[in-house]
Amino acid sequence: MKVTIITINYNNGEGLRKTVESVINQTIQDYQYIVIDGGSTDNSTEIIKKYKNHIHYWVSEPDTGIYNAMNKGIEKAEGEYLIMINSGDILVNNDILDTVFKKNNMSDIIYGDILWNDNQIEYEEEFPENLTFQFFRTNSLGHQATFIRKSVYDRIGLYDENFEIVSDWKFLLTAICKYNVSYEHIPLLISNCGRDGISCDPANFNKISFERNEILKKEFCAYYSDYLHMDEMTSQYDRMSNLFFLRVLKKIESLFKVKN
Repeated sequence: MKVTIITINYNNGEGLRKTVESVINQTIQDYQYIVIDGGSTDNSTEIIKKYKNHIHYWVSEPDTGIYNAMNKGIEKAEGEYLIMINSGDILVNNDILDTVFKKNNMSDIIYGDILWNDNQIEYEEEFPENLTFQFFRTNSLGHQATFIRKSVYDRIGLYDENFEIVSDWKFLLTAICKYNVSYEHIPLLISNCGRDGISCDPANFNKISFERNEILKKEFCAYYSDYLHMDEMTSQYDRMSNLFFLRVLKKIESLFKVKN
């Protein structure tokens, strides 16, 4: 089996319906579909039962958070690659999985790009070809566009349930920067997603920063002080550049005033 698609959901029946339909309408046949519901009290279970003939495994029961739900799905996965397409996210077209796996990619992590919907404004996020530690300092890949070999989870472990928001970031950072797993970017839009997730909410940005720093201090302690120093130098450089730019603008403005 080439790919397992995992969808987690809690009280998002309409979003779940859209996600399920985008998965089961894929032209690729060699896939497993798993839905992990957190014990929803809306119509989510009715939607799951409506499409149960297309869903290979599902459960509806309380969980302890996003990563607990994801880990439940991973434990049941049988595909060579896994991708998380959570409720509300949709695959961009019916052929996208077939297109991805016709390329015969062999890397441990294969990632594409995302079409974001933010208050009816659409924009594409294209991820870099080269993934560095510095990239992960402030960014991550979108799990909705990232295919990860099951063997990578077997090697590294599941998502860390001690963190509320950044465990997928921790997993990718560890896999790429510590375990040196192979990766490849494919220049394709994989999914169409809203900006209403927990990691996109500005109210959570301080918590995201705190959780990331806790992980960096624990897992990459030898580099943590250096990167704090580099961050401060970058901040000072930006301030100096802005100041220089303002001075140039004022000089140009004064020259025009003299001519006039």
